[in-house]
Amino acid sequence: MLIKINELKNFELKNINFYLFYGENIGLIDETINKIFKPNFLGNIIRYDENEIINNINAFNEEIYNQSFFDNDKVIIINRGSDRIVKLIEEIINKNFKDLKIIIKSQVLEKKSKLRNLFEKKNNTVITPFYKDTHQLLTLLIRNFFKEKKLAISNEIINLIIERSRNNRIDIINEINKISQYAINKNQIFLEDVLKLTNLSQNYEISELVNQNLSKNKKKTINILNENSLNTEDNILVLKTYLKKFKKLKILKINL
Repeated sequence: MLIKINELKNFELKNINFYLFYGENIGLIDETINKIFKPNFLGNIIRYDENEIINNINAFNEEIYNQSFFDNDKVIIINRGSDRIVKLIEEIINKNFKDLKIIIKSQVLEKKSKLRNLFEKKNNTVITPFYKDTHQLLTLLIRNFFKEKKLAISNEIINLIIERSRNNRIDIINEINKISQYAINKNQIFLEDVLKLTNLSQNYEISELVNQNLSKNKKKTINILNENSLNTEDNILVLKTYLKKFKKLKILKINL
């Protein structure tokens, strides 16, 4: 059963035990679980990575089927779910457990994905896609955050936070929390403060620097260089990356 993000808040969660959240917006998936699901689930929350389950299916099945007398509802969150566990999950769904809820987090799933098809076709499961945030949504996120903190913030600062976070919701939340801690007992944030506080240079990989330069994107190249403090080893890595890409370009030119 397909349910949109904005419908989850008003959806009767108690009636459904199996959820699949997929898409590139992992930050929004985690935020949804923390804000909507965790407050409604009083039982134990157990986390698994898909590889852990595949490597030790017996241990996972024991966790699923063995219900302690002292246990309340059990919530299992599976990270990086894929078609590799679709048969296992289908068996569990068919058992119709009452005191067990499973939330599967996945990256982008194609239409032909067996896991996606399983959750879309069944009426006792929920599947929700989480698409990439737009600039407008991220602006609203930042503005509402500082509004609750009663801190004045300019559009220039909002754009700077989004740019330095490269539109990544998780990084943005980390940065605005950092800024709010700094601004305790203040009623306004200035651009100079944010420039000093936000330091996301490690997010810019060497390959991105080279790609932007080769694409003749002067503004982006300068921005990345300003954000990074390159040492001698980094400079050598930059040269090696250029060399590797030049070799690929040479091969492409010959083939063409």
